Amino acid sequence: MKSSIAIIGLFLSSILYVVMGFAFAEEKTKSRIDLVKTSTWFIAGPANENQETINTIRKEKGIVRVTAKESPIGEIELNVMITESDSNDGAPTNLSQNSKYVSITYKSNQLIKLQAREGNAEGTGCVHGGSHPRVDLPISEKFNTIKIPWTNFRQDGNPNGKLLNIHNLCKFNFVNYNPSSEAVLEIKSVIIE
Repeated sequence: MKSSIAIIGLFLSSILYVVMGFAFAEEKTKSRIDLVKTSTWFIAGPANENQETINTIRKEKGIVRVTAKESPIGEIELNVMITESDSNDGAPTNLSQNSKYVSITYKSNQLIKLQAREGNAEGTGCVHGGSHPRVDLPISEKFNTIKIPWTNFRQDGNPNGKLLNIHNLCKFNFVNYNPSSEAVLEIKSVIIE
């Protein structure tokens, strides 16, 4: 009788262990969002690619690629919402207090400004304008992964600028303010952790 109880206890413990393992794995997966895999990307400015091209390549090859047109005039702005949306606007995302940084794997032959756009003051929408805490993505001729703490995102890139509010985060804008004809940006992953 005691051995039957022991076997049942062992069996139940094993089931509990497996169930807890799946629950832990699911929670961990939810905390790692890769915007290259999950979200539609939008483009504005003198780029060879349009939204459809960018997203087709993204889905087929797992990479977001933007190349400047010949003799480009104006800035190129590549946008992605934090929470998937079928438009370039939508509700802001309230990231967990445990979220500490964004990890980006990219290569670029020109300096890129990465803006983290916040939502409106009411926290209900993502309108053009508003707060632009940002950081620089330096030139990288080879694919490079950088981890950028949320505390590095400051208004207009000013070291004393207002800090990003991760509880009202709409989207990332990858901006090339002065693209040359040879400008290329490729992004393999944008992971929020």
